[in-house]
Amino acid sequence: MLETREDNKPLTAGSNTVEDAGETPSMSKSAMKRLLKQQRLQARKAERKAAEKERRRRDLERRRREWEEKLTNKTEEERMRLVESRKETRRDRMEKRTEERSKRAERLRKAALVGQKVVLDLEFSDLMSPSEIQSLSHQIMYCYAVNGKCELPAHLWLTGCNGEIGNQLQRLPGYDKWIIEKENRSYIEAFQDHKEMLVYLTADAETALEELDSDRIYIIGGLVDRNRWKGVTMKKANEQGIQSARLPIGNYVKLASSQVLTVNQVVEILLKFVETRDWKSAFFSVIPQRKRGAVETEGVETVSAAKFDAECKNGLLEADAEEEVEEAYNNNVISTKKQRSEPKNEEAGVI
Repeated sequence: MLETREDNKPLTAGSNTVEDAGETPSMSKSAMKRLLKQQRLQARKAERKAAEKERRRRDLERRRREWEEKLTNKTEEERMRLVESRKETRRDRMEKRTEERSKRAERLRKAALVGQKVVLDLEFSDLMSPSEIQSLSHQIMYCYAVNGKCELPAHLWLTGCNGEIGNQLQRLPGYDKWIIEKENRSYIEAFQDHKEMLVYLTADAETALEELDSDRIYIIGGLVDRNRWKGVTMKKANEQGIQSARLPIGNYVKLASSQVLTVNQVVEILLKFVETRDWKSAFFSVIPQRKRGAVETEGVETVSAAKFDAECKNGLLEADAEEEVEEAYNNNVISTKKQRSEPKNEEAGVI
């Protein structure tokens, strides 16, 4: 709530809480703008939550009404058949979900033995605000969901799982049951015997990543920074004496807007490349349309993003995994709309 004075008038950029004594300094214009922006965001969030609750209520009521209408004017025998058919459908759906969970768990356990090792470095909590840490925890949840859907999942590691980010992760649904490596230690400590195999993925690296080496361990910085901390991951890699590399996005895609990607987008790109061994397909399957400009083919020909999407739709290349993404969100109790909006405002400089 916006603070008020004793006369109940709201504080403005030039007002004090105790005018006569002058004990409290006036609120600056920038502070006032931040406060008002935060209030607007909270109000919109509350409105969206209420609207979603109302939508679900109406949907439940509609389905109940449709079911009752379906039973109307039916004989007792017909009603029994409909009820039994509905129960059978529900049982089949539950069995299918149980089977899918079992297969996913099996894939993830196998990935722990032969999968591409990918580490999410979570040691940047001190550089982020509480809302940014929460956003990062949601991105990590998304990473786990998408990884579990892949036929060739990665062997995911979370390092530095302590402090506020550790608390946020503990609040995620089912986190304690995740089939993923969780380390309170840093990756340097966790992989101290394999330091020469560590490769930090950072946009500031000079070397472009041409291929993924199954023996190497690729690190992604878990930092939602709104571009405040440019170069921090590269500096960290240099100080620790480990290799660094950047994704070869510039060789295939000309980004139309921000030059950074979220943590989950980077993980998705790596997973897609493991599956297809094709950077172009990986980038266009993951990078949102709003951020894409053009793609270069074989280093010479430039193909528009619209043409590439048309090829996807015609079956020449795999199109955006939108349905898979939405299902992954639903399976992990993440709001799709919220996640789609977050990358626009809170992005991690890790490409």
